[in-house]
Amino acid sequence: MSDTPDIQAWTIGPGRTLSLARPRVMSVLNLTPDSFFDGGRLTSPAVVVGAALRALQDGADLLDLGGESTRPGAERVPSDEQIRRVVPAIEAIRREGIDTPLSIDTTRAEVARAALDAGADIINDVAAGLEDDAMLALAAERGCGLVLMHRRLPPDEDSYSDTYDTPPEDPDVTRTVGRFLGDRLDAATRAGVAPGCVLLDPGLGFGKSVEQNLALIAGTPRLLEHGRPILSAASRKSFVGRVSLGRESEPHERLAGSLAVTAAHFRAGARVFRVHDSGAHAEALRLLTALHEAQTGPTADGGQERHGAGLAC
Repeated sequence: MSDTPDIQAWTIGPGRTLSLARPRVMSVLNLTPDSFFDGGRLTSPAVVVGAALRALQDGADLLDLGGESTRPGAERVPSDEQIRRVVPAIEAIRREGIDTPLSIDTTRAEVARAALDAGADIINDVAAGLEDDAMLALAAERGCGLVLMHRRLPPDEDSYSDTYDTPPEDPDVTRTVGRFLGDRLDAATRAGVAPGCVLLDPGLGFGKSVEQNLALIAGTPRLLEHGRPILSAASRKSFVGRVSLGRESEPHERLAGSLAVTAAHFRAGARVFRVHDSGAHAEALRLLTALHEAQTGPTADGGQERHGAGLAC
């Protein structure tokens, strides 16, 4: 077996690998009262299970649960409160017999550990291991999937992309983000995380101007030079509305623009899409995949999740 991990596969746990030969939809399940689009909707584990089942019926491949909003201006949530919000929901999903990969959206190792113990498979860390020194070691210990994201500022110090008084300056944002993600990938591997477990997220909307978000999408081929797949998380964000509608907008107005960004990011090379509207994105990605295969030929394995020996992190 080659030591170089397959960029069309993501190891999400011992013996569990998710093929990225086709694009994957990661459905957002926010267990928060203050998330920018869907805060306050998932009020109990039973409601979360219902939302999870609907997302899967709509075509979601993964479910991403979080107990702390990462929207600009959001207040920080203590670890014990995050655990109180997410662990009963994860346990309820698993009791329902849902075997779909689950990710925990948190920057705290204590929360991630509790979520993994409850049945989660993946740590989605928007701080890329920089907010909690124990996070990368935990990911190595568990052999779980790990998402490493770039951000300039924590959410409570950040602004929406289209509301900066003075936009962040960066003559080559793709180079800046690429260097950061490469450094964090190296840090993760030094901590013992297998490279095949890592997914890289350029952090669209996190400390970037509208123009910088667009540049990052266009620059995705440069980010892929690190040899790991790219996650796209643009769903209903402010820069999407600013470009698609040409004005300041509300999240509920941004579905068409979000689908356009997904199409553009898919063509640029992203393969996992964190979204709020699973059905619409799954439909769009099926069409995009068919068009892509008409040009390049069908994928080798049809994009199935693989279980078995030899696939462990």
